[in-house]
Amino acid sequence: MVEELAQADDAIAACVDAPAWPLPEHDLIAALDAAHRLQQRLAAVTLALIREVDGRGIARNQGASCTAVWLRERLRLTVPAAGRLIDLATALDTGNPGIRQALADGHLSLDQARVITDTAATVQATAGAQAADKAVSLLTDWASQFDPTHLRKLGTRILDHVAPDIADAATRAALDAEARRATRDRHLTLSEQTDGRLRLTGTLDTETAGLLRAAIDPLSAQCGPDDQRSAGQRRHDALAEVCRLALRTGELPDSGGDCSQIVITTSYDALTRQLGASTLDTGVHLTPDTVRRLACDASILPAVLSSTGQVLNVGRQRRLITGPLRRALVLRDRGCAFPGCDRPPRWCHANHIHHWADGGTTSLGNAVLLCGHHHRHVHQTDWVVRLGDDGHPEFIPPAWLDPEQLPRRNHYHRRT
Repeated sequence: MVEELAQADDAIAACVDAPAWPLPEHDLIAALDAAHRLQQRLAAVTLALIREVDGRGIARNQGASCTAVWLRERLRLTVPAAGRLIDLATALDTGNPGIRQALADGHLSLDQARVITDTAATVQATAGAQAADKAVSLLTDWASQFDPTHLRKLGTRILDHVAPDIADAATRAALDAEARRATRDRHLTLSEQTDGRLRLTGTLDTETAGLLRAAIDPLSAQCGPDDQRSAGQRRHDALAEVCRLALRTGELPDSGGDCSQIVITTSYDALTRQLGASTLDTGVHLTPDTVRRLACDASILPAVLSSTGQVLNVGRQRRLITGPLRRALVLRDRGCAFPGCDRPPRWCHANHIHHWADGGTTSLGNAVLLCGHHHRHVHQTDWVVRLGDDGHPEFIPPAWLDPEQLPRRNHYHRRT
């Protein structure tokens, strides 16, 4: 088998190096179909090998806690993805020879095979092995016409075809089984990248998906015609706002609180003179601009370090714009003060107009409410914030936007 797979690898390598552009349309489509079929047939081989590895206990023999963890390290898979492969390999090995053969013949994709296997298990538990075999035969035929999502929908009514006498009662059982699978398959994976960013992958169950959409959809709308963010970027920023709100409630266990509980190590010169980068407790570096923005609405814990970095003295932690001062700020600004923004106070940061790092005071006369988007925008652009003669914030646009630089105000929030 190893030699045959090596020969297949050589053949595929030749195809990778071969240009596709000279192919006529018919041959191009035929090549795509052939490559897809090979991918499915190789998936059948992979599942057979995974089943054998799992059955022999190779993972534990090599020091891994389970086969899924071993596959994660060996094949660079996530543990949930590895677990799903193991489950499918086991199901195909212990039964469902028709599904295994269809996958090996290139007639099914992995996702289709998983759908048919799940449906067959539900039908067998409800109507017996004979009905399950009929369901597998039907769904395998339908797989040439329908994608996995549509195939799963058809599977919820498969008993109308294979066991109509018990279809109604079994439909409820199928829906219950689907709910159990959704609960089983739910997961969220946070993959840390080398630059400190996180890659978010996962599958949410129906209820959690509804909760997420209800929370981020209202915050994902464009902020006016000048908002150039993509839909994905808007959803990203909306999720960030939801996290900030949750932290501000003070109801989270352990480290829940008013602001993000992150630790930044920096020097006084780096903070006040924007010199060099600072470091998170995870070892990730932050730019001076990012640190100064975070310092606007954060707890400051001064520390005296020796020349070798040893802590000699730590001062008392002091929360900045919170409590009665923040409440007064909310009463004054009523929400994000940036012109045209409708974000309510609970989504806003308390921002120092004259940066605290530059000697600005923590007072109502040196504070303004800004939502996360406009907090970043003000820090990253040439907008100037100040209080007008009546004590309300106004914003002076950069010259490229308004050559006259006339002060602007937020007229969205009604004032009395």
